[in-house]
Amino acid sequence: MQLTPYLKTWPHPRKPGRIILLATRRCALLELSEALWQRLVSGGELSEQEQATFTRLGVLVPDRETEKQALLSSFATHNAEKRRFEVTAALTLECNLACPYCFEEPFRGNLVMTDAVADLLITRLVERMATGLDILVDFYGGEALIRQDLLLRSASQLQQAAVQHGVTFTFNLFSNGVLLTRPTVEKLLPLGLQAVRTTLDGPPDIHNSQRPFVSGKGSFDAILANLVEVHEILPLSINGNYTRDNYRRFPELLDHLLAAGINPARLRNIIFSPVMPKADGTGLGDHGATCACTAEPWAIEAHLFLREEIIRRDFPTDKLGPSACMIEFEKDWVVNYNGDIYKCPVFMGDESMRVGNLADGVGDYHASHRLDIWKNDECLDCAYLPICFGGCRFFRKLQTGAIDGVDCRKAMLDASLERIVLQDLSITAPT
Repeated sequence: MQLTPYLKTWPHPRKPGRIILLATRRCALLELSEALWQRLVSGGELSEQEQATFTRLGVLVPDRETEKQALLSSFATHNAEKRRFEVTAALTLECNLACPYCFEEPFRGNLVMTDAVADLLITRLVERMATGLDILVDFYGGEALIRQDLLLRSASQLQQAAVQHGVTFTFNLFSNGVLLTRPTVEKLLPLGLQAVRTTLDGPPDIHNSQRPFVSGKGSFDAILANLVEVHEILPLSINGNYTRDNYRRFPELLDHLLAAGINPARLRNIIFSPVMPKADGTGLGDHGATCACTAEPWAIEAHLFLREEIIRRDFPTDKLGPSACMIEFEKDWVVNYNGDIYKCPVFMGDESMRVGNLADGVGDYHASHRLDIWKNDECLDCAYLPICFGGCRFFRKLQTGAIDGVDCRKAMLDASLERIVLQDLSITAPT
């Protein structure tokens, strides 16, 4: 047995003589003595229990080259074994908010999915049900609840078809929260609604400037009132979009949520992210307010600061785990309002990144999306590969104009991973 190449270690900051170890392929986190670590590094004798534990957690592997080969084939294996088909479906690109940073603004408008396109989408999903696949749909927009009629009809028909084929149908909802009333949620829950992801951009004054109604009126109070009403009956994920100038005020939002009666234990997670450039790349020159590179120092510091504040108030947030771009997964589609198919929501509307349509199916996107971009010696020898897999194709395309290399996360992870691990340990370990 050999040590996996996908391993990071740090001295324990509070316990001299002990180290923290992260096996990145499984994101197994361990605390062990320096003496035991030295036995691992030197190939010293381990007890049967120690060897079994380190093997189970991916710290020890049969040999390092076999481990690399397993990573090379990991998506092929996953795609062959996955028994759920997942679709992000844009019911409309209409929206009742007028966010100045809106990612979809370059192609947003009075663009809605027709009944014919919706029927074709349902047909394609029922075809997958007939092969024994479960179905998960993320209804998306614009604001998906503007087409609540279409959402209700589609979910109802898919639920009935799932029962007939002996599989499951569930759906999530991306919503700005304005129309997310309790009566609406109570109608959707019996049809398979399992969670909603919504957005609050910081405390009221920041949110209202970044996410006003089309009329210009602030939307914070209306959204928060709805979240208070529904969070006890529906798992919620709350997002927030910050800039370099305002991220330090976002903890005020967390205190607003607590004061309003939001129970942290009832939420799925809270995740704050930097404002990204719009789909056509505009916004890059906005005084660095937007983020087009994961290694930007201000963005790293903002992420660590806000993650700490979320954890400190006992709200759930994203945990460290294996990660990869959804384009790697064959059974994941993004379907635009017009039936065009993409492999990631950020590419929606970009004709060069369209992979097919509901009528004709999906073509070969191996070259256009550079599926093998991370299959090189530098990536395969990097301990971060299992939590990166070449990073984000969209970010790379923003920076160079083409997916001509990986969006390397090494600098960002070098600067942040230890603090993320220590934050995760603080959830369960005494300080």
